[in-house]
Amino acid sequence: MSSAIVSVINPYHWKLVAALFFLIFSFLFALSAGDVDISMTQIFHYLSHCVSLQDGATSSPMGCEMAPLYQKIIWQIRLPRLFLALLTGIGLSICGLILQAITRNPLADPYLFGISSGASLGAVLVMAFLASAGLSITLGALVGGAFSVFLMLILAGRSMLLVERLVLSGVAVSFMLGAFTSLVLYFSTPEVASSLLFWMMGSFSNATWQALSLPALVILIGFCIFFIYRHWINALQAGDDTAISLGIPVDTLRLSMLLVCSAITAVLVAKVGGIGFVGLMIPHICRMLVGSQVNKLLLMCVLLGAAFMLWVDLISRSLLAQQVLPIGIVTSAVGSLFFFIILKTKRLRR
Repeated sequence: MSSAIVSVINPYHWKLVAALFFLIFSFLFALSAGDVDISMTQIFHYLSHCVSLQDGATSSPMGCEMAPLYQKIIWQIRLPRLFLALLTGIGLSICGLILQAITRNPLADPYLFGISSGASLGAVLVMAFLASAGLSITLGALVGGAFSVFLMLILAGRSMLLVERLVLSGVAVSFMLGAFTSLVLYFSTPEVASSLLFWMMGSFSNATWQALSLPALVILIGFCIFFIYRHWINALQAGDDTAISLGIPVDTLRLSMLLVCSAITAVLVAKVGGIGFVGLMIPHICRMLVGSQVNKLLLMCVLLGAAFMLWVDLISRSLLAQQVLPIGIVTSAVGSLFFFIILKTKRLRR
């Protein structure tokens, strides 16, 4: 009985519950805010009476008294956009967490390892030169992400036990593929270059219900894989020697996690473009709240990463009148400010 009570009042559980309520509040608030203000009462009425309304419906369900314009704004514009933002926050956060854990580097994220740069290069090549051939942007991003991992492993050498070399290889690949992406933009027509530049800065403006299925599936599979191997990843954080002594195949584990993170990042890059700092910042915040155990961090990263991206999206479409800022600009501004505060706080403590 006493152990059950202790489990119920476990601070970690309370923090999870608080993060969940914060996510729900963030979602409802973001759903109601925008150029057309929709009250929370109308939002609750829509979700309880009108949510069954589909794009092809000819009449509203029974009890739905909301204006058709508001229904269209919520169902066709805001809900897909918010769900895409939610998925992006989850995917980038858990990828950043896993990359930091398997390399024991608090600055690791998909951008540092060149995964995002490779995915961006693959997607840009398809959009600039191969779109007429009917090739998928997602396929191009997946190939680019896998290519960046392949290059990183070649530079790192035969063994991935040297974590420092792996990280440096990722940085080199990131700069190299970023240079190739700039070269593609340079040789593109002004119209194509303009659209590619806006896409690379990140946007949820093209969100549709059909675009959500693949990111949701890939992120769900990736989360399940990370959760299954959470104990191995925890052991890896204690050092390679410790993990090897426990019988963990360190090289195979690192390679597998890199490939899963590459797939998640590539799918998200193909849908929303380049968005930085999320995979770097959210795991740091979660560690401050729940410690360094991967099983606890995974769930917290899911909740806080999703909530964070909802607020970023709200800021991007509310900060300027009649304009939508690229998501990457907002995340970079918030992320740089966050690390500036962290560094100043640590310096003052010393």
